Amino acid sequence: MRKKIIPAFCNVLGILILLLVIASCLPVTVPRLMGYEIYNVVSGSMEPEIPVGSVIYVSEAQPEEMEEGDVVAFWSRDSVVTHRVVENRIVEGEFVTKGDANEEADMNAVPYDRLIGRVERHIPFLGSILMLYSSTIGKVYVICFAACGAMLNLLAGRLRDRAR
Repeated sequence: MRKKIIPAFCNVLGILILLLVIASCLPVTVPRLMGYEIYNVVSGSMEPEIPVGSVIYVSEAQPEEMEEGDVVAFWSRDSVVTHRVVENRIVEGEFVTKGDANEEADMNAVPYDRLIGRVERHIPFLGSILMLYSSTIGKVYVICFAACGAMLNLLAGRLRDRAR
């Protein structure tokens, strides 16, 4: 009986680890295949609507189509900013934006050429996973976990062969 339980336990644990690795990678990889850009929210300017630590999914959009109230992502110097459109100045080719947590609109208008796209959705707390996976050590962890899951499955096979 014991010769069957240990290989089964190793097999189940290995499969669970592999499924966990795959499931944790899906929110980061699948949306990219669907054409979304993915960013991590690191400031509280859009709270409470989009909390710090959220992941935002941004789709390409035409600047002229942006309406008041749309949440957009745009380049500001070397960083990505996510704010709400207050006014779309089509003639001037720029937006006036404002963070939900800010009392006043942003000082500088956003030229159309800085627009990344419209924020389609966000998932709170997923930003920490994105930060982990984008770091070198995070990639090493993912590979190690996947290798552990695969090794447990190999061990289960060997234990079953030895029991026969």
